[in-house]
Amino acid sequence: MSSSPTPDDPGPLLGPADIRRLAAELGVRPTKQRGQNFVIDANTVRRIVRAAGVRPDDVVVEVGPGLGSLTLALLEAADRVTAVEIDDVLAAALPTTVATRLPERADRFELVHSDAMRVAELPGPAPTALVANLPYNVAVPVLLHMLATFPTIERTLVMVQAEVADRLAAQPGSKVYGVPSVKAAWYADVKRAGAIGRNVFWPAPNVDSGLVSLVRHPEPRKTGAAQRDVFAVVDAAFAQRRKTLRAALAGWAGSAAAAEAALLAAGVSPRARGESLTIEEFIAIAEQKPAATGSDGAWAGSRTYATPATPATATADTTADAAPEGDR
Repeated sequence: MSSSPTPDDPGPLLGPADIRRLAAELGVRPTKQRGQNFVIDANTVRRIVRAAGVRPDDVVVEVGPGLGSLTLALLEAADRVTAVEIDDVLAAALPTTVATRLPERADRFELVHSDAMRVAELPGPAPTALVANLPYNVAVPVLLHMLATFPTIERTLVMVQAEVADRLAAQPGSKVYGVPSVKAAWYADVKRAGAIGRNVFWPAPNVDSGLVSLVRHPEPRKTGAAQRDVFAVVDAAFAQRRKTLRAALAGWAGSAAAAEAALLAAGVSPRARGESLTIEEFIAIAEQKPAATGSDGAWAGSRTYATPATPATATADTTADAAPEGDR
């Protein structure tokens, strides 16, 4: 291993020539149609690791490792790394790449060949951090699924399309504040952690990327409402975001009058709109759920982002144009 890697000598990490060689050996041809963009800059992946605050005792889970650019940088810094990869070819090749480039750390690496949206458990010690370059069209569902499934994840840093990063980190009152913003805030303090240009990918995508930092709240939220009840209110409020909450929550509450009563009891103006409410106000509304609401407590139009999603499907609250997919 090089003791002082440079841009021309990235040490054990993958540079542009390494990425192209690996892709050629595996018969992988990145295409814009599939959203495949490989990270080719070692300085960028090291920057991501620094921004994530990865510590020597961390157990990191990575989603969408691709050819392993970020994986290798994480292995340099963390105690253990578990990578979740859905692609058959890439999943088969990654352990060899790790063993070749970082043989002294190979025993600290685990691969889970699976769809991240279906992962319910991980091998080895419980993860303490999530660091990933997420596919643009499932970034929000995957992020929320991992936070919900693995409560031991204390710190998260994800690279996503810049517009998605803005939405995740948006505050009440912002034009891009919506479902991803509120649901992410349920779990963590969320903020933008930097921007990533297009020239660090091969091929260069048509959009910029952004880093988002999430630090989980130290204690679970103390509320009489279940998470699914809170998320049902959020979904209902933003499904018709131009309407007042009295009208938007009518289906959830059973009627506009019932919605108004619940809002008043929660201390929220019935004339307000979803984009002005904090996560705490959504919780307060959920705690006033009318008894007439369905037996499972969910509004009929709920989309919680915690269930498997079809990768090709996108919603206005999660994506816009295509961006880098995983490390691809």
